[in-house]
Amino acid sequence: MHGNFIANLKEAAGNKVLRVNYLGDWGLQFGLLGAGFSKFGCEEKLKSNALQHLFEVYVKVNAAVEKDEETKLSAYEFMRELDSGHPQALSLWTHFRGLSIEEYAKVYKRLGVEFDEYSGESLYRQKSQDVLNLLRSKNILQITNEGVGVVDLTEYEDSPVNATVMRSDGTTLYLTRDIAAAIDRRQKYNFDEMLYVTDKAQQTHFENLFKILNKLGEDKVDRCQHIMFGRIKGMKTRRGEVIFLDDVLDEARARMLQNMAKAGTTKATEDPAETAEKIGVAALIIQDFKGPLQADYSFSWDLALQSTGDTGVFLQYTHARLQSLLTLWSTREDDDFSVSCLQEPSAIATLQHLLRYDEVIYKTLKELQPRYLVAYLLALGHLANVAIHSLQVKGSPPEVAHARLQFFNNIQVVLASGMKLLGITPVNKM
Repeated sequence: MHGNFIANLKEAAGNKVLRVNYLGDWGLQFGLLGAGFSKFGCEEKLKSNALQHLFEVYVKVNAAVEKDEETKLSAYEFMRELDSGHPQALSLWTHFRGLSIEEYAKVYKRLGVEFDEYSGESLYRQKSQDVLNLLRSKNILQITNEGVGVVDLTEYEDSPVNATVMRSDGTTLYLTRDIAAAIDRRQKYNFDEMLYVTDKAQQTHFENLFKILNKLGEDKVDRCQHIMFGRIKGMKTRRGEVIFLDDVLDEARARMLQNMAKAGTTKATEDPAETAEKIGVAALIIQDFKGPLQADYSFSWDLALQSTGDTGVFLQYTHARLQSLLTLWSTREDDDFSVSCLQEPSAIATLQHLLRYDEVIYKTLKELQPRYLVAYLLALGHLANVAIHSLQVKGSPPEVAHARLQFFNNIQVVLASGMKLLGITPVNKM
């Protein structure tokens, strides 16, 4: 969601954006999966829900490794087979990867997220060896007494330790593959800016990455940036505490459907489940984006799904209410209206707020913090509801009614625009 928001924002500002989903699709975890699937795997379960089943296999094989040295050795053996291009190992890995991407794509579609490219560590397993050769040629690679390859970063004030780029057996690591990926992207796309959007647990990794690229003399390192987001605490679904995004979306939709049924509004929509999904996604996004991007926060289903207050449900409700009001407008083609018809305090306060939209977008773009836009839209929602209550359309003189509908239309346009930037699909009825 965070990367999607930043990409939306950059595109709205006129930038050409390439959205890349970079998968952790290589490394020892796949050795464990390869070794564990023969013992704990089920092809039918894999095809019905690849991510869920691979997670189950991963948990079981990790537990087995703790007790059984043979299982650990078979995991390393599977990884060696993958590295050497063994057909059977590669075939199983390709199967896992393909089914996983299919599952990812389905979940991302529910969130309104699309990628131009699915990339991954596996694409750089060969080029990472080229990185090691490059580090050697520039006398940057140092070999420890244990045979481990490191890069000395102690010249940087905030880097008291070395960064490991090669295991003692000569194989590469996540960091090495990221160096290869960064060089490849610079050569392939000649980008003006590259943003890595991940959780803050990877902060040290990216600090090391940028420093090593700098030592290699790579240009455009100063145009690379790590955008960190915090972690969610306390989120549970009815299926338990191990959270899959699909489960979260199902839960949000189910809870919203339940709330809509209690409020008696499900009959007002053509597809209640689809409407509930869009409102549920809005609730999750606003809950996630209200605070500083890098801050951890405690999640609450009850707070997230409130129809009043500062929630995504409230924004959707306000948008639907405006859309309902605008059905009264029969002369939209006439843009002219009398300003004298909009002198009420609620109209003036809302118009002043609307004028701040560009300023808020500029600040949001500069700091890449969605909370500024969220706060603006929530304030606009509250002002809009006050205005709807105090500025009647039905029964007003035609000139006044037209001016007010023009006013409400402008609110709706700005509200919908801001919601879409955040990744929310506005609903017209709820």
